Amino acid sequence: MPTLNLYTNVPVDAVISSDILKDATKSVAKIIGKPESYVMILLNGGVPIAFGGTEVPAAYGELISIGGLGQGVNGKLSSTIADIFQTKLSIDSTCVRSSGLMAQLSDQLQIPDAPLLEALQDEVVQVNGL
Repeated sequence: MPTLNLYTNVPVDAVISSDILKDATKSVAKIIGKPESYVMILLNGGVPIAFGGTEVPAAYGELISIGGLGQGVNGKLSSTIADIFQTKLSIDSTCVRSSGLMAQLSDQLQIPDAPLLEALQDEVVQVNGL
């Protein structure tokens, strides 16, 4: 199950939160090629964040997924998430950072069964470029 954890130091009200959750779910599903019903988004607003030594409006996102990530996908996803934050919370895209984590089990264990692969998603490695 792809899970996107989003953090921002900007307070987020219920209406904006709902919009961000909907937009992020659709974007993640489309970009990484997974059904929306598999995507989980967690949004944490009002979190203390310092960016560049200041407390300017900023955001951080971290996507964890089995498959679907890579250099081409990561850049597109980062840009899309930055656009959502800029549109919904007026956070400058230069103050949005993200990273991606992808479970690398299929190559290591050679398990072709997707449900079993998803059950083993605890082993996670860093994927650069998101």
